[in-house]
Amino acid sequence: MRNGAKAAIVGGVFAVMVGGAGYGAYNIVSAVSGDGGSAGTAAEKKTGPPSADEVEEASRAFFAAWKKGDAATAAAETNNAQAARPLLVAYGGQAHITKVKITPGTPAGTTVPFSVAATVSYEGKSKPLAYESELTVVRGKTTGKALVDWQPAVVHPELKTGDTLVTGEAASPPIEAVDRDGVVLTKEKYPSLGPVLDSLRDKYGDKAGGTPGIELAIRHESEEAGDTSLVTLAKGEAGKLRTTFSAGAQAAAEKAVKQFAESSVVAVKPSTGEVLAIANHREDGFNAAFEGKVAPGSTMKIITAAMFIDNGVTSMNSPAPCPADAVWKSQKFPNLKGMEPNEGATLANSFMRSCNTAFVKLVDGTDEKPLTDESLTTEAQERFGLGKDNWKTGVVSFDGSVPASGGPNRAANAIGQGEVQMNPLNMASVTATAITGTFRQPFVVSPKLDNRQLATARGLPSDTAAQLKQMMRLTATGGTAQKAMSGLGGDIGGKTGSAEVDGKETSDSWFTGFRNDIAAAAMVQQGGHGGDAAGPIVAQVLRAGG
Repeated sequence: MRNGAKAAIVGGVFAVMVGGAGYGAYNIVSAVSGDGGSAGTAAEKKTGPPSADEVEEASRAFFAAWKKGDAATAAAETNNAQAARPLLVAYGGQAHITKVKITPGTPAGTTVPFSVAATVSYEGKSKPLAYESELTVVRGKTTGKALVDWQPAVVHPELKTGDTLVTGEAASPPIEAVDRDGVVLTKEKYPSLGPVLDSLRDKYGDKAGGTPGIELAIRHESEEAGDTSLVTLAKGEAGKLRTTFSAGAQAAAEKAVKQFAESSVVAVKPSTGEVLAIANHREDGFNAAFEGKVAPGSTMKIITAAMFIDNGVTSMNSPAPCPADAVWKSQKFPNLKGMEPNEGATLANSFMRSCNTAFVKLVDGTDEKPLTDESLTTEAQERFGLGKDNWKTGVVSFDGSVPASGGPNRAANAIGQGEVQMNPLNMASVTATAITGTFRQPFVVSPKLDNRQLATARGLPSDTAAQLKQMMRLTATGGTAQKAMSGLGGDIGGKTGSAEVDGKETSDSWFTGFRNDIAAAAMVQQGGHGGDAAGPIVAQVLRAGG
């Protein structure tokens, strides 16, 4: 909201200490709230999971204090009063939520579902507020008392650590976001766009010609995230904001990611850099498509192959032998299980089969054309525009990281492991650069709207781009991407990737591809091989077109 300092933040910035900090607070609180006798001696302290009676009693005490607006008492019924109190104070304070009615559901073990019905009132305007949440009862570590396990989502399911609730004049006027053809985009129809539209409203609402209304909103700790509106008490006048999205591509992306948990996809238009679609299907609501920072697996071989070609190490039809295994700096690098060695392979053959050992064997270059720890970093930054922390897409995004690594990580980076970090936005851009030879920084609103300068890079020599595009075509028609891309017409290409992350048994699934003037990339965490999970997502988006 425009007037007002940052409201009380979850985490305890303005918290009043109750009998000490952290769990120790309950030694004193328990004596006043009936935890039994003196401050909980070792003999009296209970252990083990809370009983059904304790769950009922703890939740009832918390609900009773919350309904009355007694933030201090409600906070004292949690296992982290210092963190809970500011948000509970904000609930009845700067959020102006009154007439709170809480209806508990049937407990499931130590978890209690409940519904909330309340009223939001501000400057003579009132609107109902209704939602469902749940809490879990745990045993206090210090006192042994049954307490509500504090999470911001207890107060409202959309709250996360660092968030608060505020009612007042909206920080930004509402926007009517439209796609490239004027089709209205809403978070109800396109759920993945919810946080993006909130961010666009926060950043460009005052440039779209609207006027702010009055609303209850979640204010996020990061100012770049934008407020999340929960209840509108008085509508503002929406300004129209044209985006680069394609409603058709967005609808396809939303549907595609629903097939797999923890999945994300981005589609861009290579000839312009315009983002056509962005979708996430994740439990945590994180925009991994734009902000993720994970190893991209063998999709990275597009950049590594470009490095080999640009530095004269090899070329599409020149040798890139694929042995059973390869050793670099005492670390052994295998191929995917079942891959047949091919000592006579060309770069195109090793690329389309995604042979790790071929790329590891060439990571040092040749005697005549040596490579260094910096070679891959230089290729990524200067040719593909990655890793300079200067993309200005219009919303929060990460533009990749390809550090100059020594030791085994130099080889690991070349096959998309090690210290390389990417997201689907980055890899869709990589494909767009590879097939056009020109780096065009992706964006979701025109830079003319706020005169921001888009990132630039040298791009690729035309011969390098031609070779990369042809190798991706071969991969889509006869290599590891063939199954996922089957049935797609037009000029198509692809590259699979499997990234082993944090010792997890199942690798992350990656896939990037193009069809005519659309490039897309997807990631499915712990999705397995690139063609199995991420591949079908990309194919579905490419099939929809832009």
